Amino acid sequence: MITMSVLMIEAFYGGSHKQLLDLFQEEIKGCSVFTLPAKKWHWRARTAALYFMQTIPPSENYRVLFTSSVLNLAELVALRPDLAKLKKVLYFHENQLVYPVRKSQERDFQFGYNQVISCLVADVIVFNSAFNMESFLTSLGSFMKLIPDHRPRELEKLIRPKCQVLYFPIIFPDITRFLPAHKLGRDLLMTDIQDIEDGKADDGLMRNSFACLNPVPTAKQDTRNQEGLSNISDSLEDLNSIRRTEGTSAYHGEDMEHVAINPCSMLGGSGNLEENFSAQHMPLHIVWPHRWLEAVHCGCYPLCPKALVYPEIFPDVYLYSTPQQLFKRLQTFCKRPYLARRNAIKVDLARFSWVVLRGKFRSLLAAEAGEDL
Repeated sequence: MITMSVLMIEAFYGGSHKQLLDLFQEEIKGCSVFTLPAKKWHWRARTAALYFMQTIPPSENYRVLFTSSVLNLAELVALRPDLAKLKKVLYFHENQLVYPVRKSQERDFQFGYNQVISCLVADVIVFNSAFNMESFLTSLGSFMKLIPDHRPRELEKLIRPKCQVLYFPIIFPDITRFLPAHKLGRDLLMTDIQDIEDGKADDGLMRNSFACLNPVPTAKQDTRNQEGLSNISDSLEDLNSIRRTEGTSAYHGEDMEHVAINPCSMLGGSGNLEENFSAQHMPLHIVWPHRWLEAVHCGCYPLCPKALVYPEIFPDVYLYSTPQQLFKRLQTFCKRPYLARRNAIKVDLARFSWVVLRGKFRSLLAAEAGEDL
């Protein structure tokens, strides 16, 4: 924990915007935070600068101004010249130049324009993904063509040198004792991530941490499995007592009175799931997570479109190109759930861990402008 004098402003304090500021307040000293509730997004983007102009008290202690791209930063520093001298950091959770709209003619020019002029006055511009950054920068030219005449030129050349990518940071809880053995890749162990930052392990550890596990679990893994089994034993006993109810059972033709749920099979700790009766008949749960960053950490198998930011995050094995491919994959998993359950997910979650990213964010929020992260 180090002391900083950071003025943090969030015009839409909700969702990931709130999560990021809350994390900063917990982990970084010296933050002065000013926010508006997360509602009426369009009004926040258009009028928040005037509100914060009146609300933020003058202070000689501010050194850095951090805000998301919802706020019109150019308007704020024009209204408050005392803030113009600060190191101004603009963070993009999303950008309005390519944000989905129902029809292209419905795109409201003013909100994208707010973000463009905010970038022009910012000292550092941070995007939460390379896709977010590139889609914004490469759309500047076509976006400015919406202006009827006297259009500004070469804005990308002015803005790009100030841009960088810092993934959204997440504090991943240690859930290894709840996971089956086959999902206990080294990428899920927070101790390894900590070792990398502390210099106790080489950088190659995380790159190689997603190799398939040895079929024979280590003693440490076996201990975790036993802990997980004991924690859910009561729930499994309840499952074993389920009886088939006329007209409501999803297990057609099976007498559930005689079906026992094998906890080892349920967790994938032992046995052949393909041949195990209970594993074959346990339903496949399909979720639509808004926080994928967290779902994969908890053992979910990702299945994403080969578009937008997803190829930047997920290997090809987890991507589909057409609706037909998605349907086929889901059909396969529904018929053979063990194919998804026994898969050790190979996604580099360390890139999104606060433990790994905190040094870069602290440098970002330090008073020195222009530091290469």
